[in-house]
Amino acid sequence: MVSKGIDAARTANVPRSQQSPGYRVREILHHDLPASVVVFLVALPLSLGIAIASDAPIMAGLIAAVVGGVLAGAVGGSPLLATGPAAGLTVVVAELVAKFGWQVTCAITVGAGVLQILFGLSRIARAALAISPVVVHAMLAGIGLTIALQQVHVLLGGSSRSSVWQNLSQLPAQLGRMHVGDILIGGTVIAILLVWKRLPGPVTKVPGALVAVVAATVLSLVLPVDVERIVINGSLFDAIGLPELPDGRWPAFAAAVLTVALIASVESLLSAVAVDKMHSGARSDLNRELIGQGAANMASGALGGLPVTGVIVRSATNVAAGARSKASTIMHGIWVLLFSVFLAGVVQQIPKAALAGLLIVIGIQLVKLAQIRLAHRTGDLWVYVVTVAGVMFLNLLEGVLIGLFLAIALVLWRAARPVIHAEPVGAAAEAEWRVVIEGTCSFLSLPRLSGALARVPEGADVTVELIVDYIDHAASDVINEWARRHSRDGGSVQIDELGTAALSVAAHEPPQRRGAAALARGLAPWKAWQRGLQPGATGAAESDIRLRPVLDGISHYHRRHAPLLQQHLSELSHGQNPTSLFLTCSDSRVVPNVITHSGPGDLFTVRNIGNLAPTQARDTSVEAALSFAIEQLEVTSIIVCGHSGCGAMGALLDTDRHISAPIRDWLAHAQPSLRAYLGDHPVARAAAEAGFDNAADQLAMVNVAVQIDTLQRHPLVAASGVHVAGLFFDIATAKVWHVAAATVTEHSDEQAGV
Repeated sequence: MVSKGIDAARTANVPRSQQSPGYRVREILHHDLPASVVVFLVALPLSLGIAIASDAPIMAGLIAAVVGGVLAGAVGGSPLLATGPAAGLTVVVAELVAKFGWQVTCAITVGAGVLQILFGLSRIARAALAISPVVVHAMLAGIGLTIALQQVHVLLGGSSRSSVWQNLSQLPAQLGRMHVGDILIGGTVIAILLVWKRLPGPVTKVPGALVAVVAATVLSLVLPVDVERIVINGSLFDAIGLPELPDGRWPAFAAAVLTVALIASVESLLSAVAVDKMHSGARSDLNRELIGQGAANMASGALGGLPVTGVIVRSATNVAAGARSKASTIMHGIWVLLFSVFLAGVVQQIPKAALAGLLIVIGIQLVKLAQIRLAHRTGDLWVYVVTVAGVMFLNLLEGVLIGLFLAIALVLWRAARPVIHAEPVGAAAEAEWRVVIEGTCSFLSLPRLSGALARVPEGADVTVELIVDYIDHAASDVINEWARRHSRDGGSVQIDELGTAALSVAAHEPPQRRGAAALARGLAPWKAWQRGLQPGATGAAESDIRLRPVLDGISHYHRRHAPLLQQHLSELSHGQNPTSLFLTCSDSRVVPNVITHSGPGDLFTVRNIGNLAPTQARDTSVEAALSFAIEQLEVTSIIVCGHSGCGAMGALLDTDRHISAPIRDWLAHAQPSLRAYLGDHPVARAAAEAGFDNAADQLAMVNVAVQIDTLQRHPLVAASGVHVAGLFFDIATAKVWHVAAATVTEHSDEQAGV
């Protein structure tokens, strides 16, 4: 019932014609069938190589490929994720085989599958993604390097050792007795894999791994070289065997089950998320995918196969080959089954050195230089290095746990070190100071906080810029106590709360992060945060008093906004490409970029008293802006924005009010709006119905509608097809309304545009 509900939800928005059986069959034959063949050709050599690297029976890799492809593909929740034996588990499986034997390892795989099903049923799949990506990347890199070191010995004609230490220490001796034939065959595979993707033309559509292994096998049969080949005892069905429970050592058995379940789950989930980014089809149901992976592991272990995971290499191939549904992954498992039953003899012709070369390349490819560079840029390189070393020289579980512990410790370290500094402002170093506290401020940061506050000289005027998202009682108590002492000694303290955590709240409730506890400095008017100079203050010239708000604002811009805008503005330094001409009033309370949440380069703004477009009277200012916006900037829309409490509209209604000649001459352009309002314009009625009972506000909305009509009839606008729309900003509620020819509607989050 659950799976039916999920499938129904997924197909709810699919056209009925695409839900018919005939359409699905055509899609499978046209897309999924060819893709499944490509994935099969990639999976076959990988499954054999992973079985050898895991010290498992050869057929165990093929059993896992069949079960993973068919069962995980059918039950899982990711439409294009291909499942099979994975390189990420080879080290773990090899250790388990050496410790417990193969049959008990199969029982561990069954137990891990049961745990995965429980994980999926408990719906905790996304919680597994909380593991730091750098730890996961380092885990895979450690596994890759371990595999490469193991297979180097096989490539040289020997056999791999049980630990990284032994593989490293005995490598010089192995070099002294290397086998030329094995090196030639393995080197051929490595060379083909390295150059295959760089070849031109459609030839690269054939999987490079298959070409490399086939070419090396043919070469080993043609040349007179003595190489060790894969040995298969019996058929695929002969390899099927029941798992066995351990004779004692139950704690170690349980730990192994948990280890395999966790690693397989995390690798599968990360692969499913990565595959979702590669296509535009249905998204993965991660909880259902865990259930599918668990079912596949239970079946694979019960039949004598390797543990399976979602594999990114096969999945990426599946997407690139054009797969559309689960049918591709299911069919690729069927092709592996048919090959294993009818062509098993072909496998015995493959040299072990050929698969060693394949595994060396796969192992090295698990070490991503881009991920190392990313770890270096983000300050996580030590986490990466320590995790890799732990996985290689201890074991996989201990290495991952050490990496996670280090990642968590790094987060705590960064949280304990917010940006805190004190600095003088202006030339008079003793007169005015600024203390900046930025980040997460807790008791862990008290030493740095106390040190910065102690630097401030007595008697100074201090502004404390509190740009924090979290502050606890200990930090707030230190700040408040210091502010009290500093004020008592003759200084002044202004707490400027720019972040989302309020200082006054910290002493009354547990600390918590708040979404919008403080108004961002970029939106608040000067008086909300500036101290300002009082007339007659010592050393304060009249020009300083008048310009102080502007200069303080510029200072704040340089400190807070300029670094954030610099990259964007540098891209605009050679020209602008705004989307809209924004015609609005000169009123200081109307800030176009704030009410439209836009930035530099978005709006070409024209402002005048009353947001008028007197094009018929040939006002050169508005006419020039209109011409430049349409002909040179090629804007796609023109927006007229009026506002409540407009002085120009009030002056139109109050004929007795004395206004100067220039204003009176300008407002003559608004007479058509006044006549429309007095003539019972439909927008005036709509405004009244919306609750705007003030005559000036109703006239302001009518004025927007009239300006829209004027602009629409303008020859430039009519010829260009530019869209003209109207807005009304209600200052009292800070809300924006849409104004059309006869309607007034409040903006809602669901509206896609004007």
